Amino acid sequence: MKKFLLIILGILVILAAVLLIKMYTYPFKKTPVETSDGWKLVKNDSAVMRLSGGIKIPTVSTGSLGEFNYAPFDQFKEYLKTSYPLVYQHTENNEINTHALVFRLKGSDPSLEPILFLSHIDVVPPGDADVKNKEQNIFRPNDKPLPPVSKVAEDWDFEPFSGNVANGRIYGRGAIDMKGMLFSLMESMNTMIKSKKMPKRDIYLAFGFDEEVGGQKGAMQIAEYFKKKGLQFDAVYDEGGLIMQKGNVAGVDSDVAAVGCAEKGFFSAKIKVKGLGGHSSMPPMESAIGKAAVIMQRLEDDQMKPSITPLIKEFFSNIGGSMPFTSRLALSNQWLLKPLLLSQLTKNNTTNALVRTTTALTMMKGSDGTNVLSPEVEFVVNFRLLPGNTLKEVREHIAKATEGFDVEVEDIDNTREASAVSPSDTKGFRLIEAGVREIYPGAIVTPYLTMAGTDAYKYQIVSKNIYRFMPIRINSSEQQSIHSTNEYISIENYLKMIHYFEYMMTNYDK
Repeated sequence: MKKFLLIILGILVILAAVLLIKMYTYPFKKTPVETSDGWKLVKNDSAVMRLSGGIKIPTVSTGSLGEFNYAPFDQFKEYLKTSYPLVYQHTENNEINTHALVFRLKGSDPSLEPILFLSHIDVVPPGDADVKNKEQNIFRPNDKPLPPVSKVAEDWDFEPFSGNVANGRIYGRGAIDMKGMLFSLMESMNTMIKSKKMPKRDIYLAFGFDEEVGGQKGAMQIAEYFKKKGLQFDAVYDEGGLIMQKGNVAGVDSDVAAVGCAEKGFFSAKIKVKGLGGHSSMPPMESAIGKAAVIMQRLEDDQMKPSITPLIKEFFSNIGGSMPFTSRLALSNQWLLKPLLLSQLTKNNTTNALVRTTTALTMMKGSDGTNVLSPEVEFVVNFRLLPGNTLKEVREHIAKATEGFDVEVEDIDNTREASAVSPSDTKGFRLIEAGVREIYPGAIVTPYLTMAGTDAYKYQIVSKNIYRFMPIRINSSEQQSIHSTNEYISIENYLKMIHYFEYMMTNYDK
């Protein structure tokens, strides 16, 4: 027995040694050493006020396309023309489908594939209730009245379309999502033209107007326009990841610049479950709503299997070197510890979304009376597809969950597969790394999976190198303000973003 125990102990010692050797030799990306504070902020009040003026125009998209008010979009176009006359004079500029905008700054070498920067003009509604500060400062070009502004939630410090500049911030709906990026692109191109820093390759800007409601009339039409012209882009840049401030990525003691090299797919299904209706005084043993509950429980209990895709493996390899010992041990020894690693990742909402196609029950409808049994109950389940999973697999998953019940399944909303995964060994990605080091030298730059949908998805027909990233450094509360209350961008973030895009445009071929 003693000999047997010694053998077991020896095996455990060898295993521990193997695990440690693999951890210490694993190619985790080294955390950058901050040798400087990066680019020194240069005051630019005029740029700040141009963004402020753009936020004042309530370009809200909501509901079905064609139903929202287009007057502010017309006003916004005129505002850009008066704000950036040099850009309009020195570029080819076109309107696509009336409200989408495209700018082309010609480069010196037409043989090079162009690069494309995206943004969108529209914003989501501000919400409803009262504000802390009742002051209104709404932009009215040529004294034309705008539609009345909705009441907004109490958490707004200023009216959501005030564009108020206070406390080192620019407040308003769209400050981050995504007029801040739109105006920083216009500022960057304007500066290039002023300083006569002409690029080698053509630079395009493209601004959709309906991203928040699916992008069918904006980005999709622009992408088709580019395809008809025979354009292929060396790189496409859109919103997506952000620079998460130190301490906001659990277990990582550095800023993390998460660059979306792919985005999840989207599929919502309305499931109608049939049963016996009637009066609640004589209910059947199993009602339609009870059957629906069983199906919903199946969907939540038996979700699609998690996996660590190559993209997420690269993400963890890049940030893992800054993580605690136990995390590094598990990440570097997935040959043995992958089940344990996946078990831990799926316990957290954020990391669970990185490693699986998620299941979210979002809506439900039954009878309208407290004493009425509905003969049909419907609910909606939303899936966000991990690259590698397909719509066909999700539909099969639903079929398994509804087995044994009388149901109808209907696709709703903007169904789409997960995007292709863009490589990180390209010039386009390396320029992102260099650009981030310009403004935040100590940040870890890593490929990432974007959870939400973006306009970038539509541009797969004109490029294989699509990167979703906005170079602003924010904490979790600032991130939560996007599509929520009290949205703002700090002046520091805005000015650094302008410099970042100017750096990208002027250094792409250096």
